[in-house]
Amino acid sequence: MDIDDILADIDGNAVSQETRDLQDLTRAWVTERVAPEILPWPEALMERMMEKIELVETQTGNMDPKTNFRLIIIQTELERIKFLVRSFLRARLAKIDRHALYILTNPSQRSRLSTSEQSYLTAHQSLLSNHYHVSFLSNFPTQLQRLDDTAGGISMIEQPDLDTAVFVRVLRDVYEPVVIEGTDTEFQLRRGDVHVVRYSVIREAVLAGDVELI
Repeated sequence: MDIDDILADIDGNAVSQETRDLQDLTRAWVTERVAPEILPWPEALMERMMEKIELVETQTGNMDPKTNFRLIIIQTELERIKFLVRSFLRARLAKIDRHALYILTNPSQRSRLSTSEQSYLTAHQSLLSNHYHVSFLSNFPTQLQRLDDTAGGISMIEQPDLDTAVFVRVLRDVYEPVVIEGTDTEFQLRRGDVHVVRYSVIREAVLAGDVELI
């Protein structure tokens, strides 16, 4: 397969799907960076993107971009996709590091991780717990050695701040009004509208894909 075959494939039936995938990846990247909690792993999307990266790298690996300008365009687009994937993964790993115990002890949060992320979470928390125990926890009384202690009604587990303010853009109309808990305020979600609101208020709409964080 030469460069013309690759371009024909890109310019043919795969264009609409590739465009949608790139848009979805960009949206997932922005949303993950803005959301205070870790979001569900977009498994199907990431599988397609990783397959595309591997395919293009395999097909163009032995080609010299100096001899074909169109190859430069393909490789530039490939690097753009790889940047989005790496940044997306770094954002998720940062949340796993920050809220490891919370995710580990919360089944609904843990189910949002990929298989690799779950393995990372388990290994990360095990190493951290062993380090803390060897460094100083072993010198404490047994009842004070727990990292998930809730004595006195105060939890030691750091949780994401779901009340942080976020900007959201509505992707599709939602006919059920959004009610801000503890107030008489409610508002409608209409496609194209932009709101500034606490994440906890709009959380379900984010998970449902009705709105995107910006």
